[in-house]
Amino acid sequence: MKKRKLLPLLICSLCAGTTAIAGGHETDADEGNAENMPTIIVEGTRLEDISGKEVKSADLAEALAKKSAAISIVRRSGIANDIILRGQKKDNINILIDGGKIYGACPNRMDPPTSHVLTNNIESVEIIEGPYDVENFGTLSGAVKIITKEPEEGFHGEVSLNVGSWDYLKGAATLSGGTDRVRAMVSVSKESSGQYEDGDGNTFAEQIENYDPASTARYKEEYRDLDAYDKSTFMGKLYVDVTENQELKLSYTANRSDDILYPSSKMDALYDDSDIFDIGYSIRDLGRFSRELSFHYYNSQVEHPMSTRYRLSSGPDSMNEMTHYLETETQGAKIKNSFDLRDGTEMTVGLDFSRRNWDGVFQAKGMMAMVDGFVSIDDVDTDNAAIFVEAEKDFNNFNLKLGARYDDTTIETAGMQPDNDYSAFSAFAFGTYSLQEGLKVFGGLGRSARVPDARELYMIMPMMDNVMMIGNPDLDQTTNTEVDLGLEINTGSLHLKPKIFYSWLGDFIIYNDSKMMRRFDNVDASIYGFSVDGSYNFTDDLYLDFGLAYQRGEKDEAQPGQTDKDLPEIPPLKGTMSLNWEYSDDSLARVEVVASDSWTRYDEDNGEQELDSWAVLNLKVHHSLTDHIKLTAGIDNVFDKTYAVSNTYKDLTLLESGGNEVILMNEPGRYFYLNAAYKF
Repeated sequence: MKKRKLLPLLICSLCAGTTAIAGGHETDADEGNAENMPTIIVEGTRLEDISGKEVKSADLAEALAKKSAAISIVRRSGIANDIILRGQKKDNINILIDGGKIYGACPNRMDPPTSHVLTNNIESVEIIEGPYDVENFGTLSGAVKIITKEPEEGFHGEVSLNVGSWDYLKGAATLSGGTDRVRAMVSVSKESSGQYEDGDGNTFAEQIENYDPASTARYKEEYRDLDAYDKSTFMGKLYVDVTENQELKLSYTANRSDDILYPSSKMDALYDDSDIFDIGYSIRDLGRFSRELSFHYYNSQVEHPMSTRYRLSSGPDSMNEMTHYLETETQGAKIKNSFDLRDGTEMTVGLDFSRRNWDGVFQAKGMMAMVDGFVSIDDVDTDNAAIFVEAEKDFNNFNLKLGARYDDTTIETAGMQPDNDYSAFSAFAFGTYSLQEGLKVFGGLGRSARVPDARELYMIMPMMDNVMMIGNPDLDQTTNTEVDLGLEINTGSLHLKPKIFYSWLGDFIIYNDSKMMRRFDNVDASIYGFSVDGSYNFTDDLYLDFGLAYQRGEKDEAQPGQTDKDLPEIPPLKGTMSLNWEYSDDSLARVEVVASDSWTRYDEDNGEQELDSWAVLNLKVHHSLTDHIKLTAGIDNVFDKTYAVSNTYKDLTLLESGGNEVILMNEPGRYFYLNAAYKF
């Protein structure tokens, strides 16, 4: 019996409240991307660990949105897109790479954290839904924990070539090897893609022209056919077993992206450069009160200049070009000790420290020279220090996990605006009870907080004859109090996990388009919803995976100057379903449907609009030609449907017409891809 997809259902100790994605090597493609990516295991539905044939896309955001009904994508470009988890995005969800943090430099979310790691370098992803993470600063409503691949003993390698519609081309190579004491890995990739076309055959440039033929944000004639992006990556790792019980881990990742087009905005990124340094040291079995003592340090840096260079607004020969140059650096350290009490309780205590710095300045010439040197974000430091503790214990058929954290945060700016101080106590309890074999109930109650970021507090934008203060330095931190309940059923052929949640958000930070200044408000709000994940085995080789998610968000009161009480960016009912046939060892054929209801509840006061329902059909075959050569071919959006998944919330600086309407960016149309990989 092959039923591997129903094997390890407890992916982590907080299994019932998490979604997990476990590793593998996939070859697939998406919207001008084709990429290796790990198999997704939606907690409660294990999509079989078949060498990563479960997801597609060089863009992690697209991969997650495609395979999890609870996650939606915020479409900004052909790559570097953002995610929404249970109606939350940006700093409301905590994204970590190997335990470290990286923040995008762009206040317009052109370079979200998920864009700084490529799927071919990922070993596993764990998604925590809710405030059930006390080890990390700022887990308000969820966390996405990304673990990258590790070096192995011996000598291993993989080389792949991906091609796809719209001139997509990618080459990647990974080498890994070493002894039982010293192991190293190097991974490199290079990819580029033209502008994708929507179902009507319109490129990025044509979508803008159709939206507003007179817009000065249209691409210049010489740039109408510019590639959507060009991206290169490098990852290097060195692991050393210093002694039998001590290990040193060193890692460095570089991402270099050039000329990334963002058609729904007024600017494009000239480049997005990021560097991630990571050091870990662990000592095991020090004694009764230290099963493992670990130290972790990380440093991440991002540079992001976004410019009008390719748009008509920059004038002939870009003589009036304006560039918003931003950079951010994040560094942190964590000391953690794990030990076992005599009664079997597993304990973890730790200290967590981090600093996030953010700077922004305008560079301009010609008619725009009056804003040259204008500081938008003035050297803002967010310093956090925290202590946390976790405990876990099994009581026969009942597993209980508890956690608590205390944070002290100071935010300082070099500008004239006031500094801010915040403190918060977070805690949770999560339990899982096995009623009988194949039947579990679980539930959790938690409270967490996140502080405002530098954009929300302090950002200032230049105007022709004045300045606009976008940030609001009087913002309070946001708190989330949440309850989760669920059921897990496993009958052998059927695995089903329904869940419900209710989240009370205190002082939720939200954009107010009706205000001339200080456009961020604190409001009380709530988000509630349900999800169902599952799989069904017809035979050992034929199985069905499915997921369904719905959430609803409401403000307790409308924002000042407005009447709409709908929370923005709350996606409607979304479902995924795929029929999988493993016709031979390590070979699979799939028919997949991803669908969404119409977006009828939306924050019209802040620029959102009704979106039509949609459903797309995807086909894929992954074939093992030999033990070393793998081929993957497929078609996405088979019927070439024109549709949009991202709404037009004005929290982001989006392209507007004279009528103050925001461009609605369509998703890619029919996409063909082919991948060949050689592994040894």
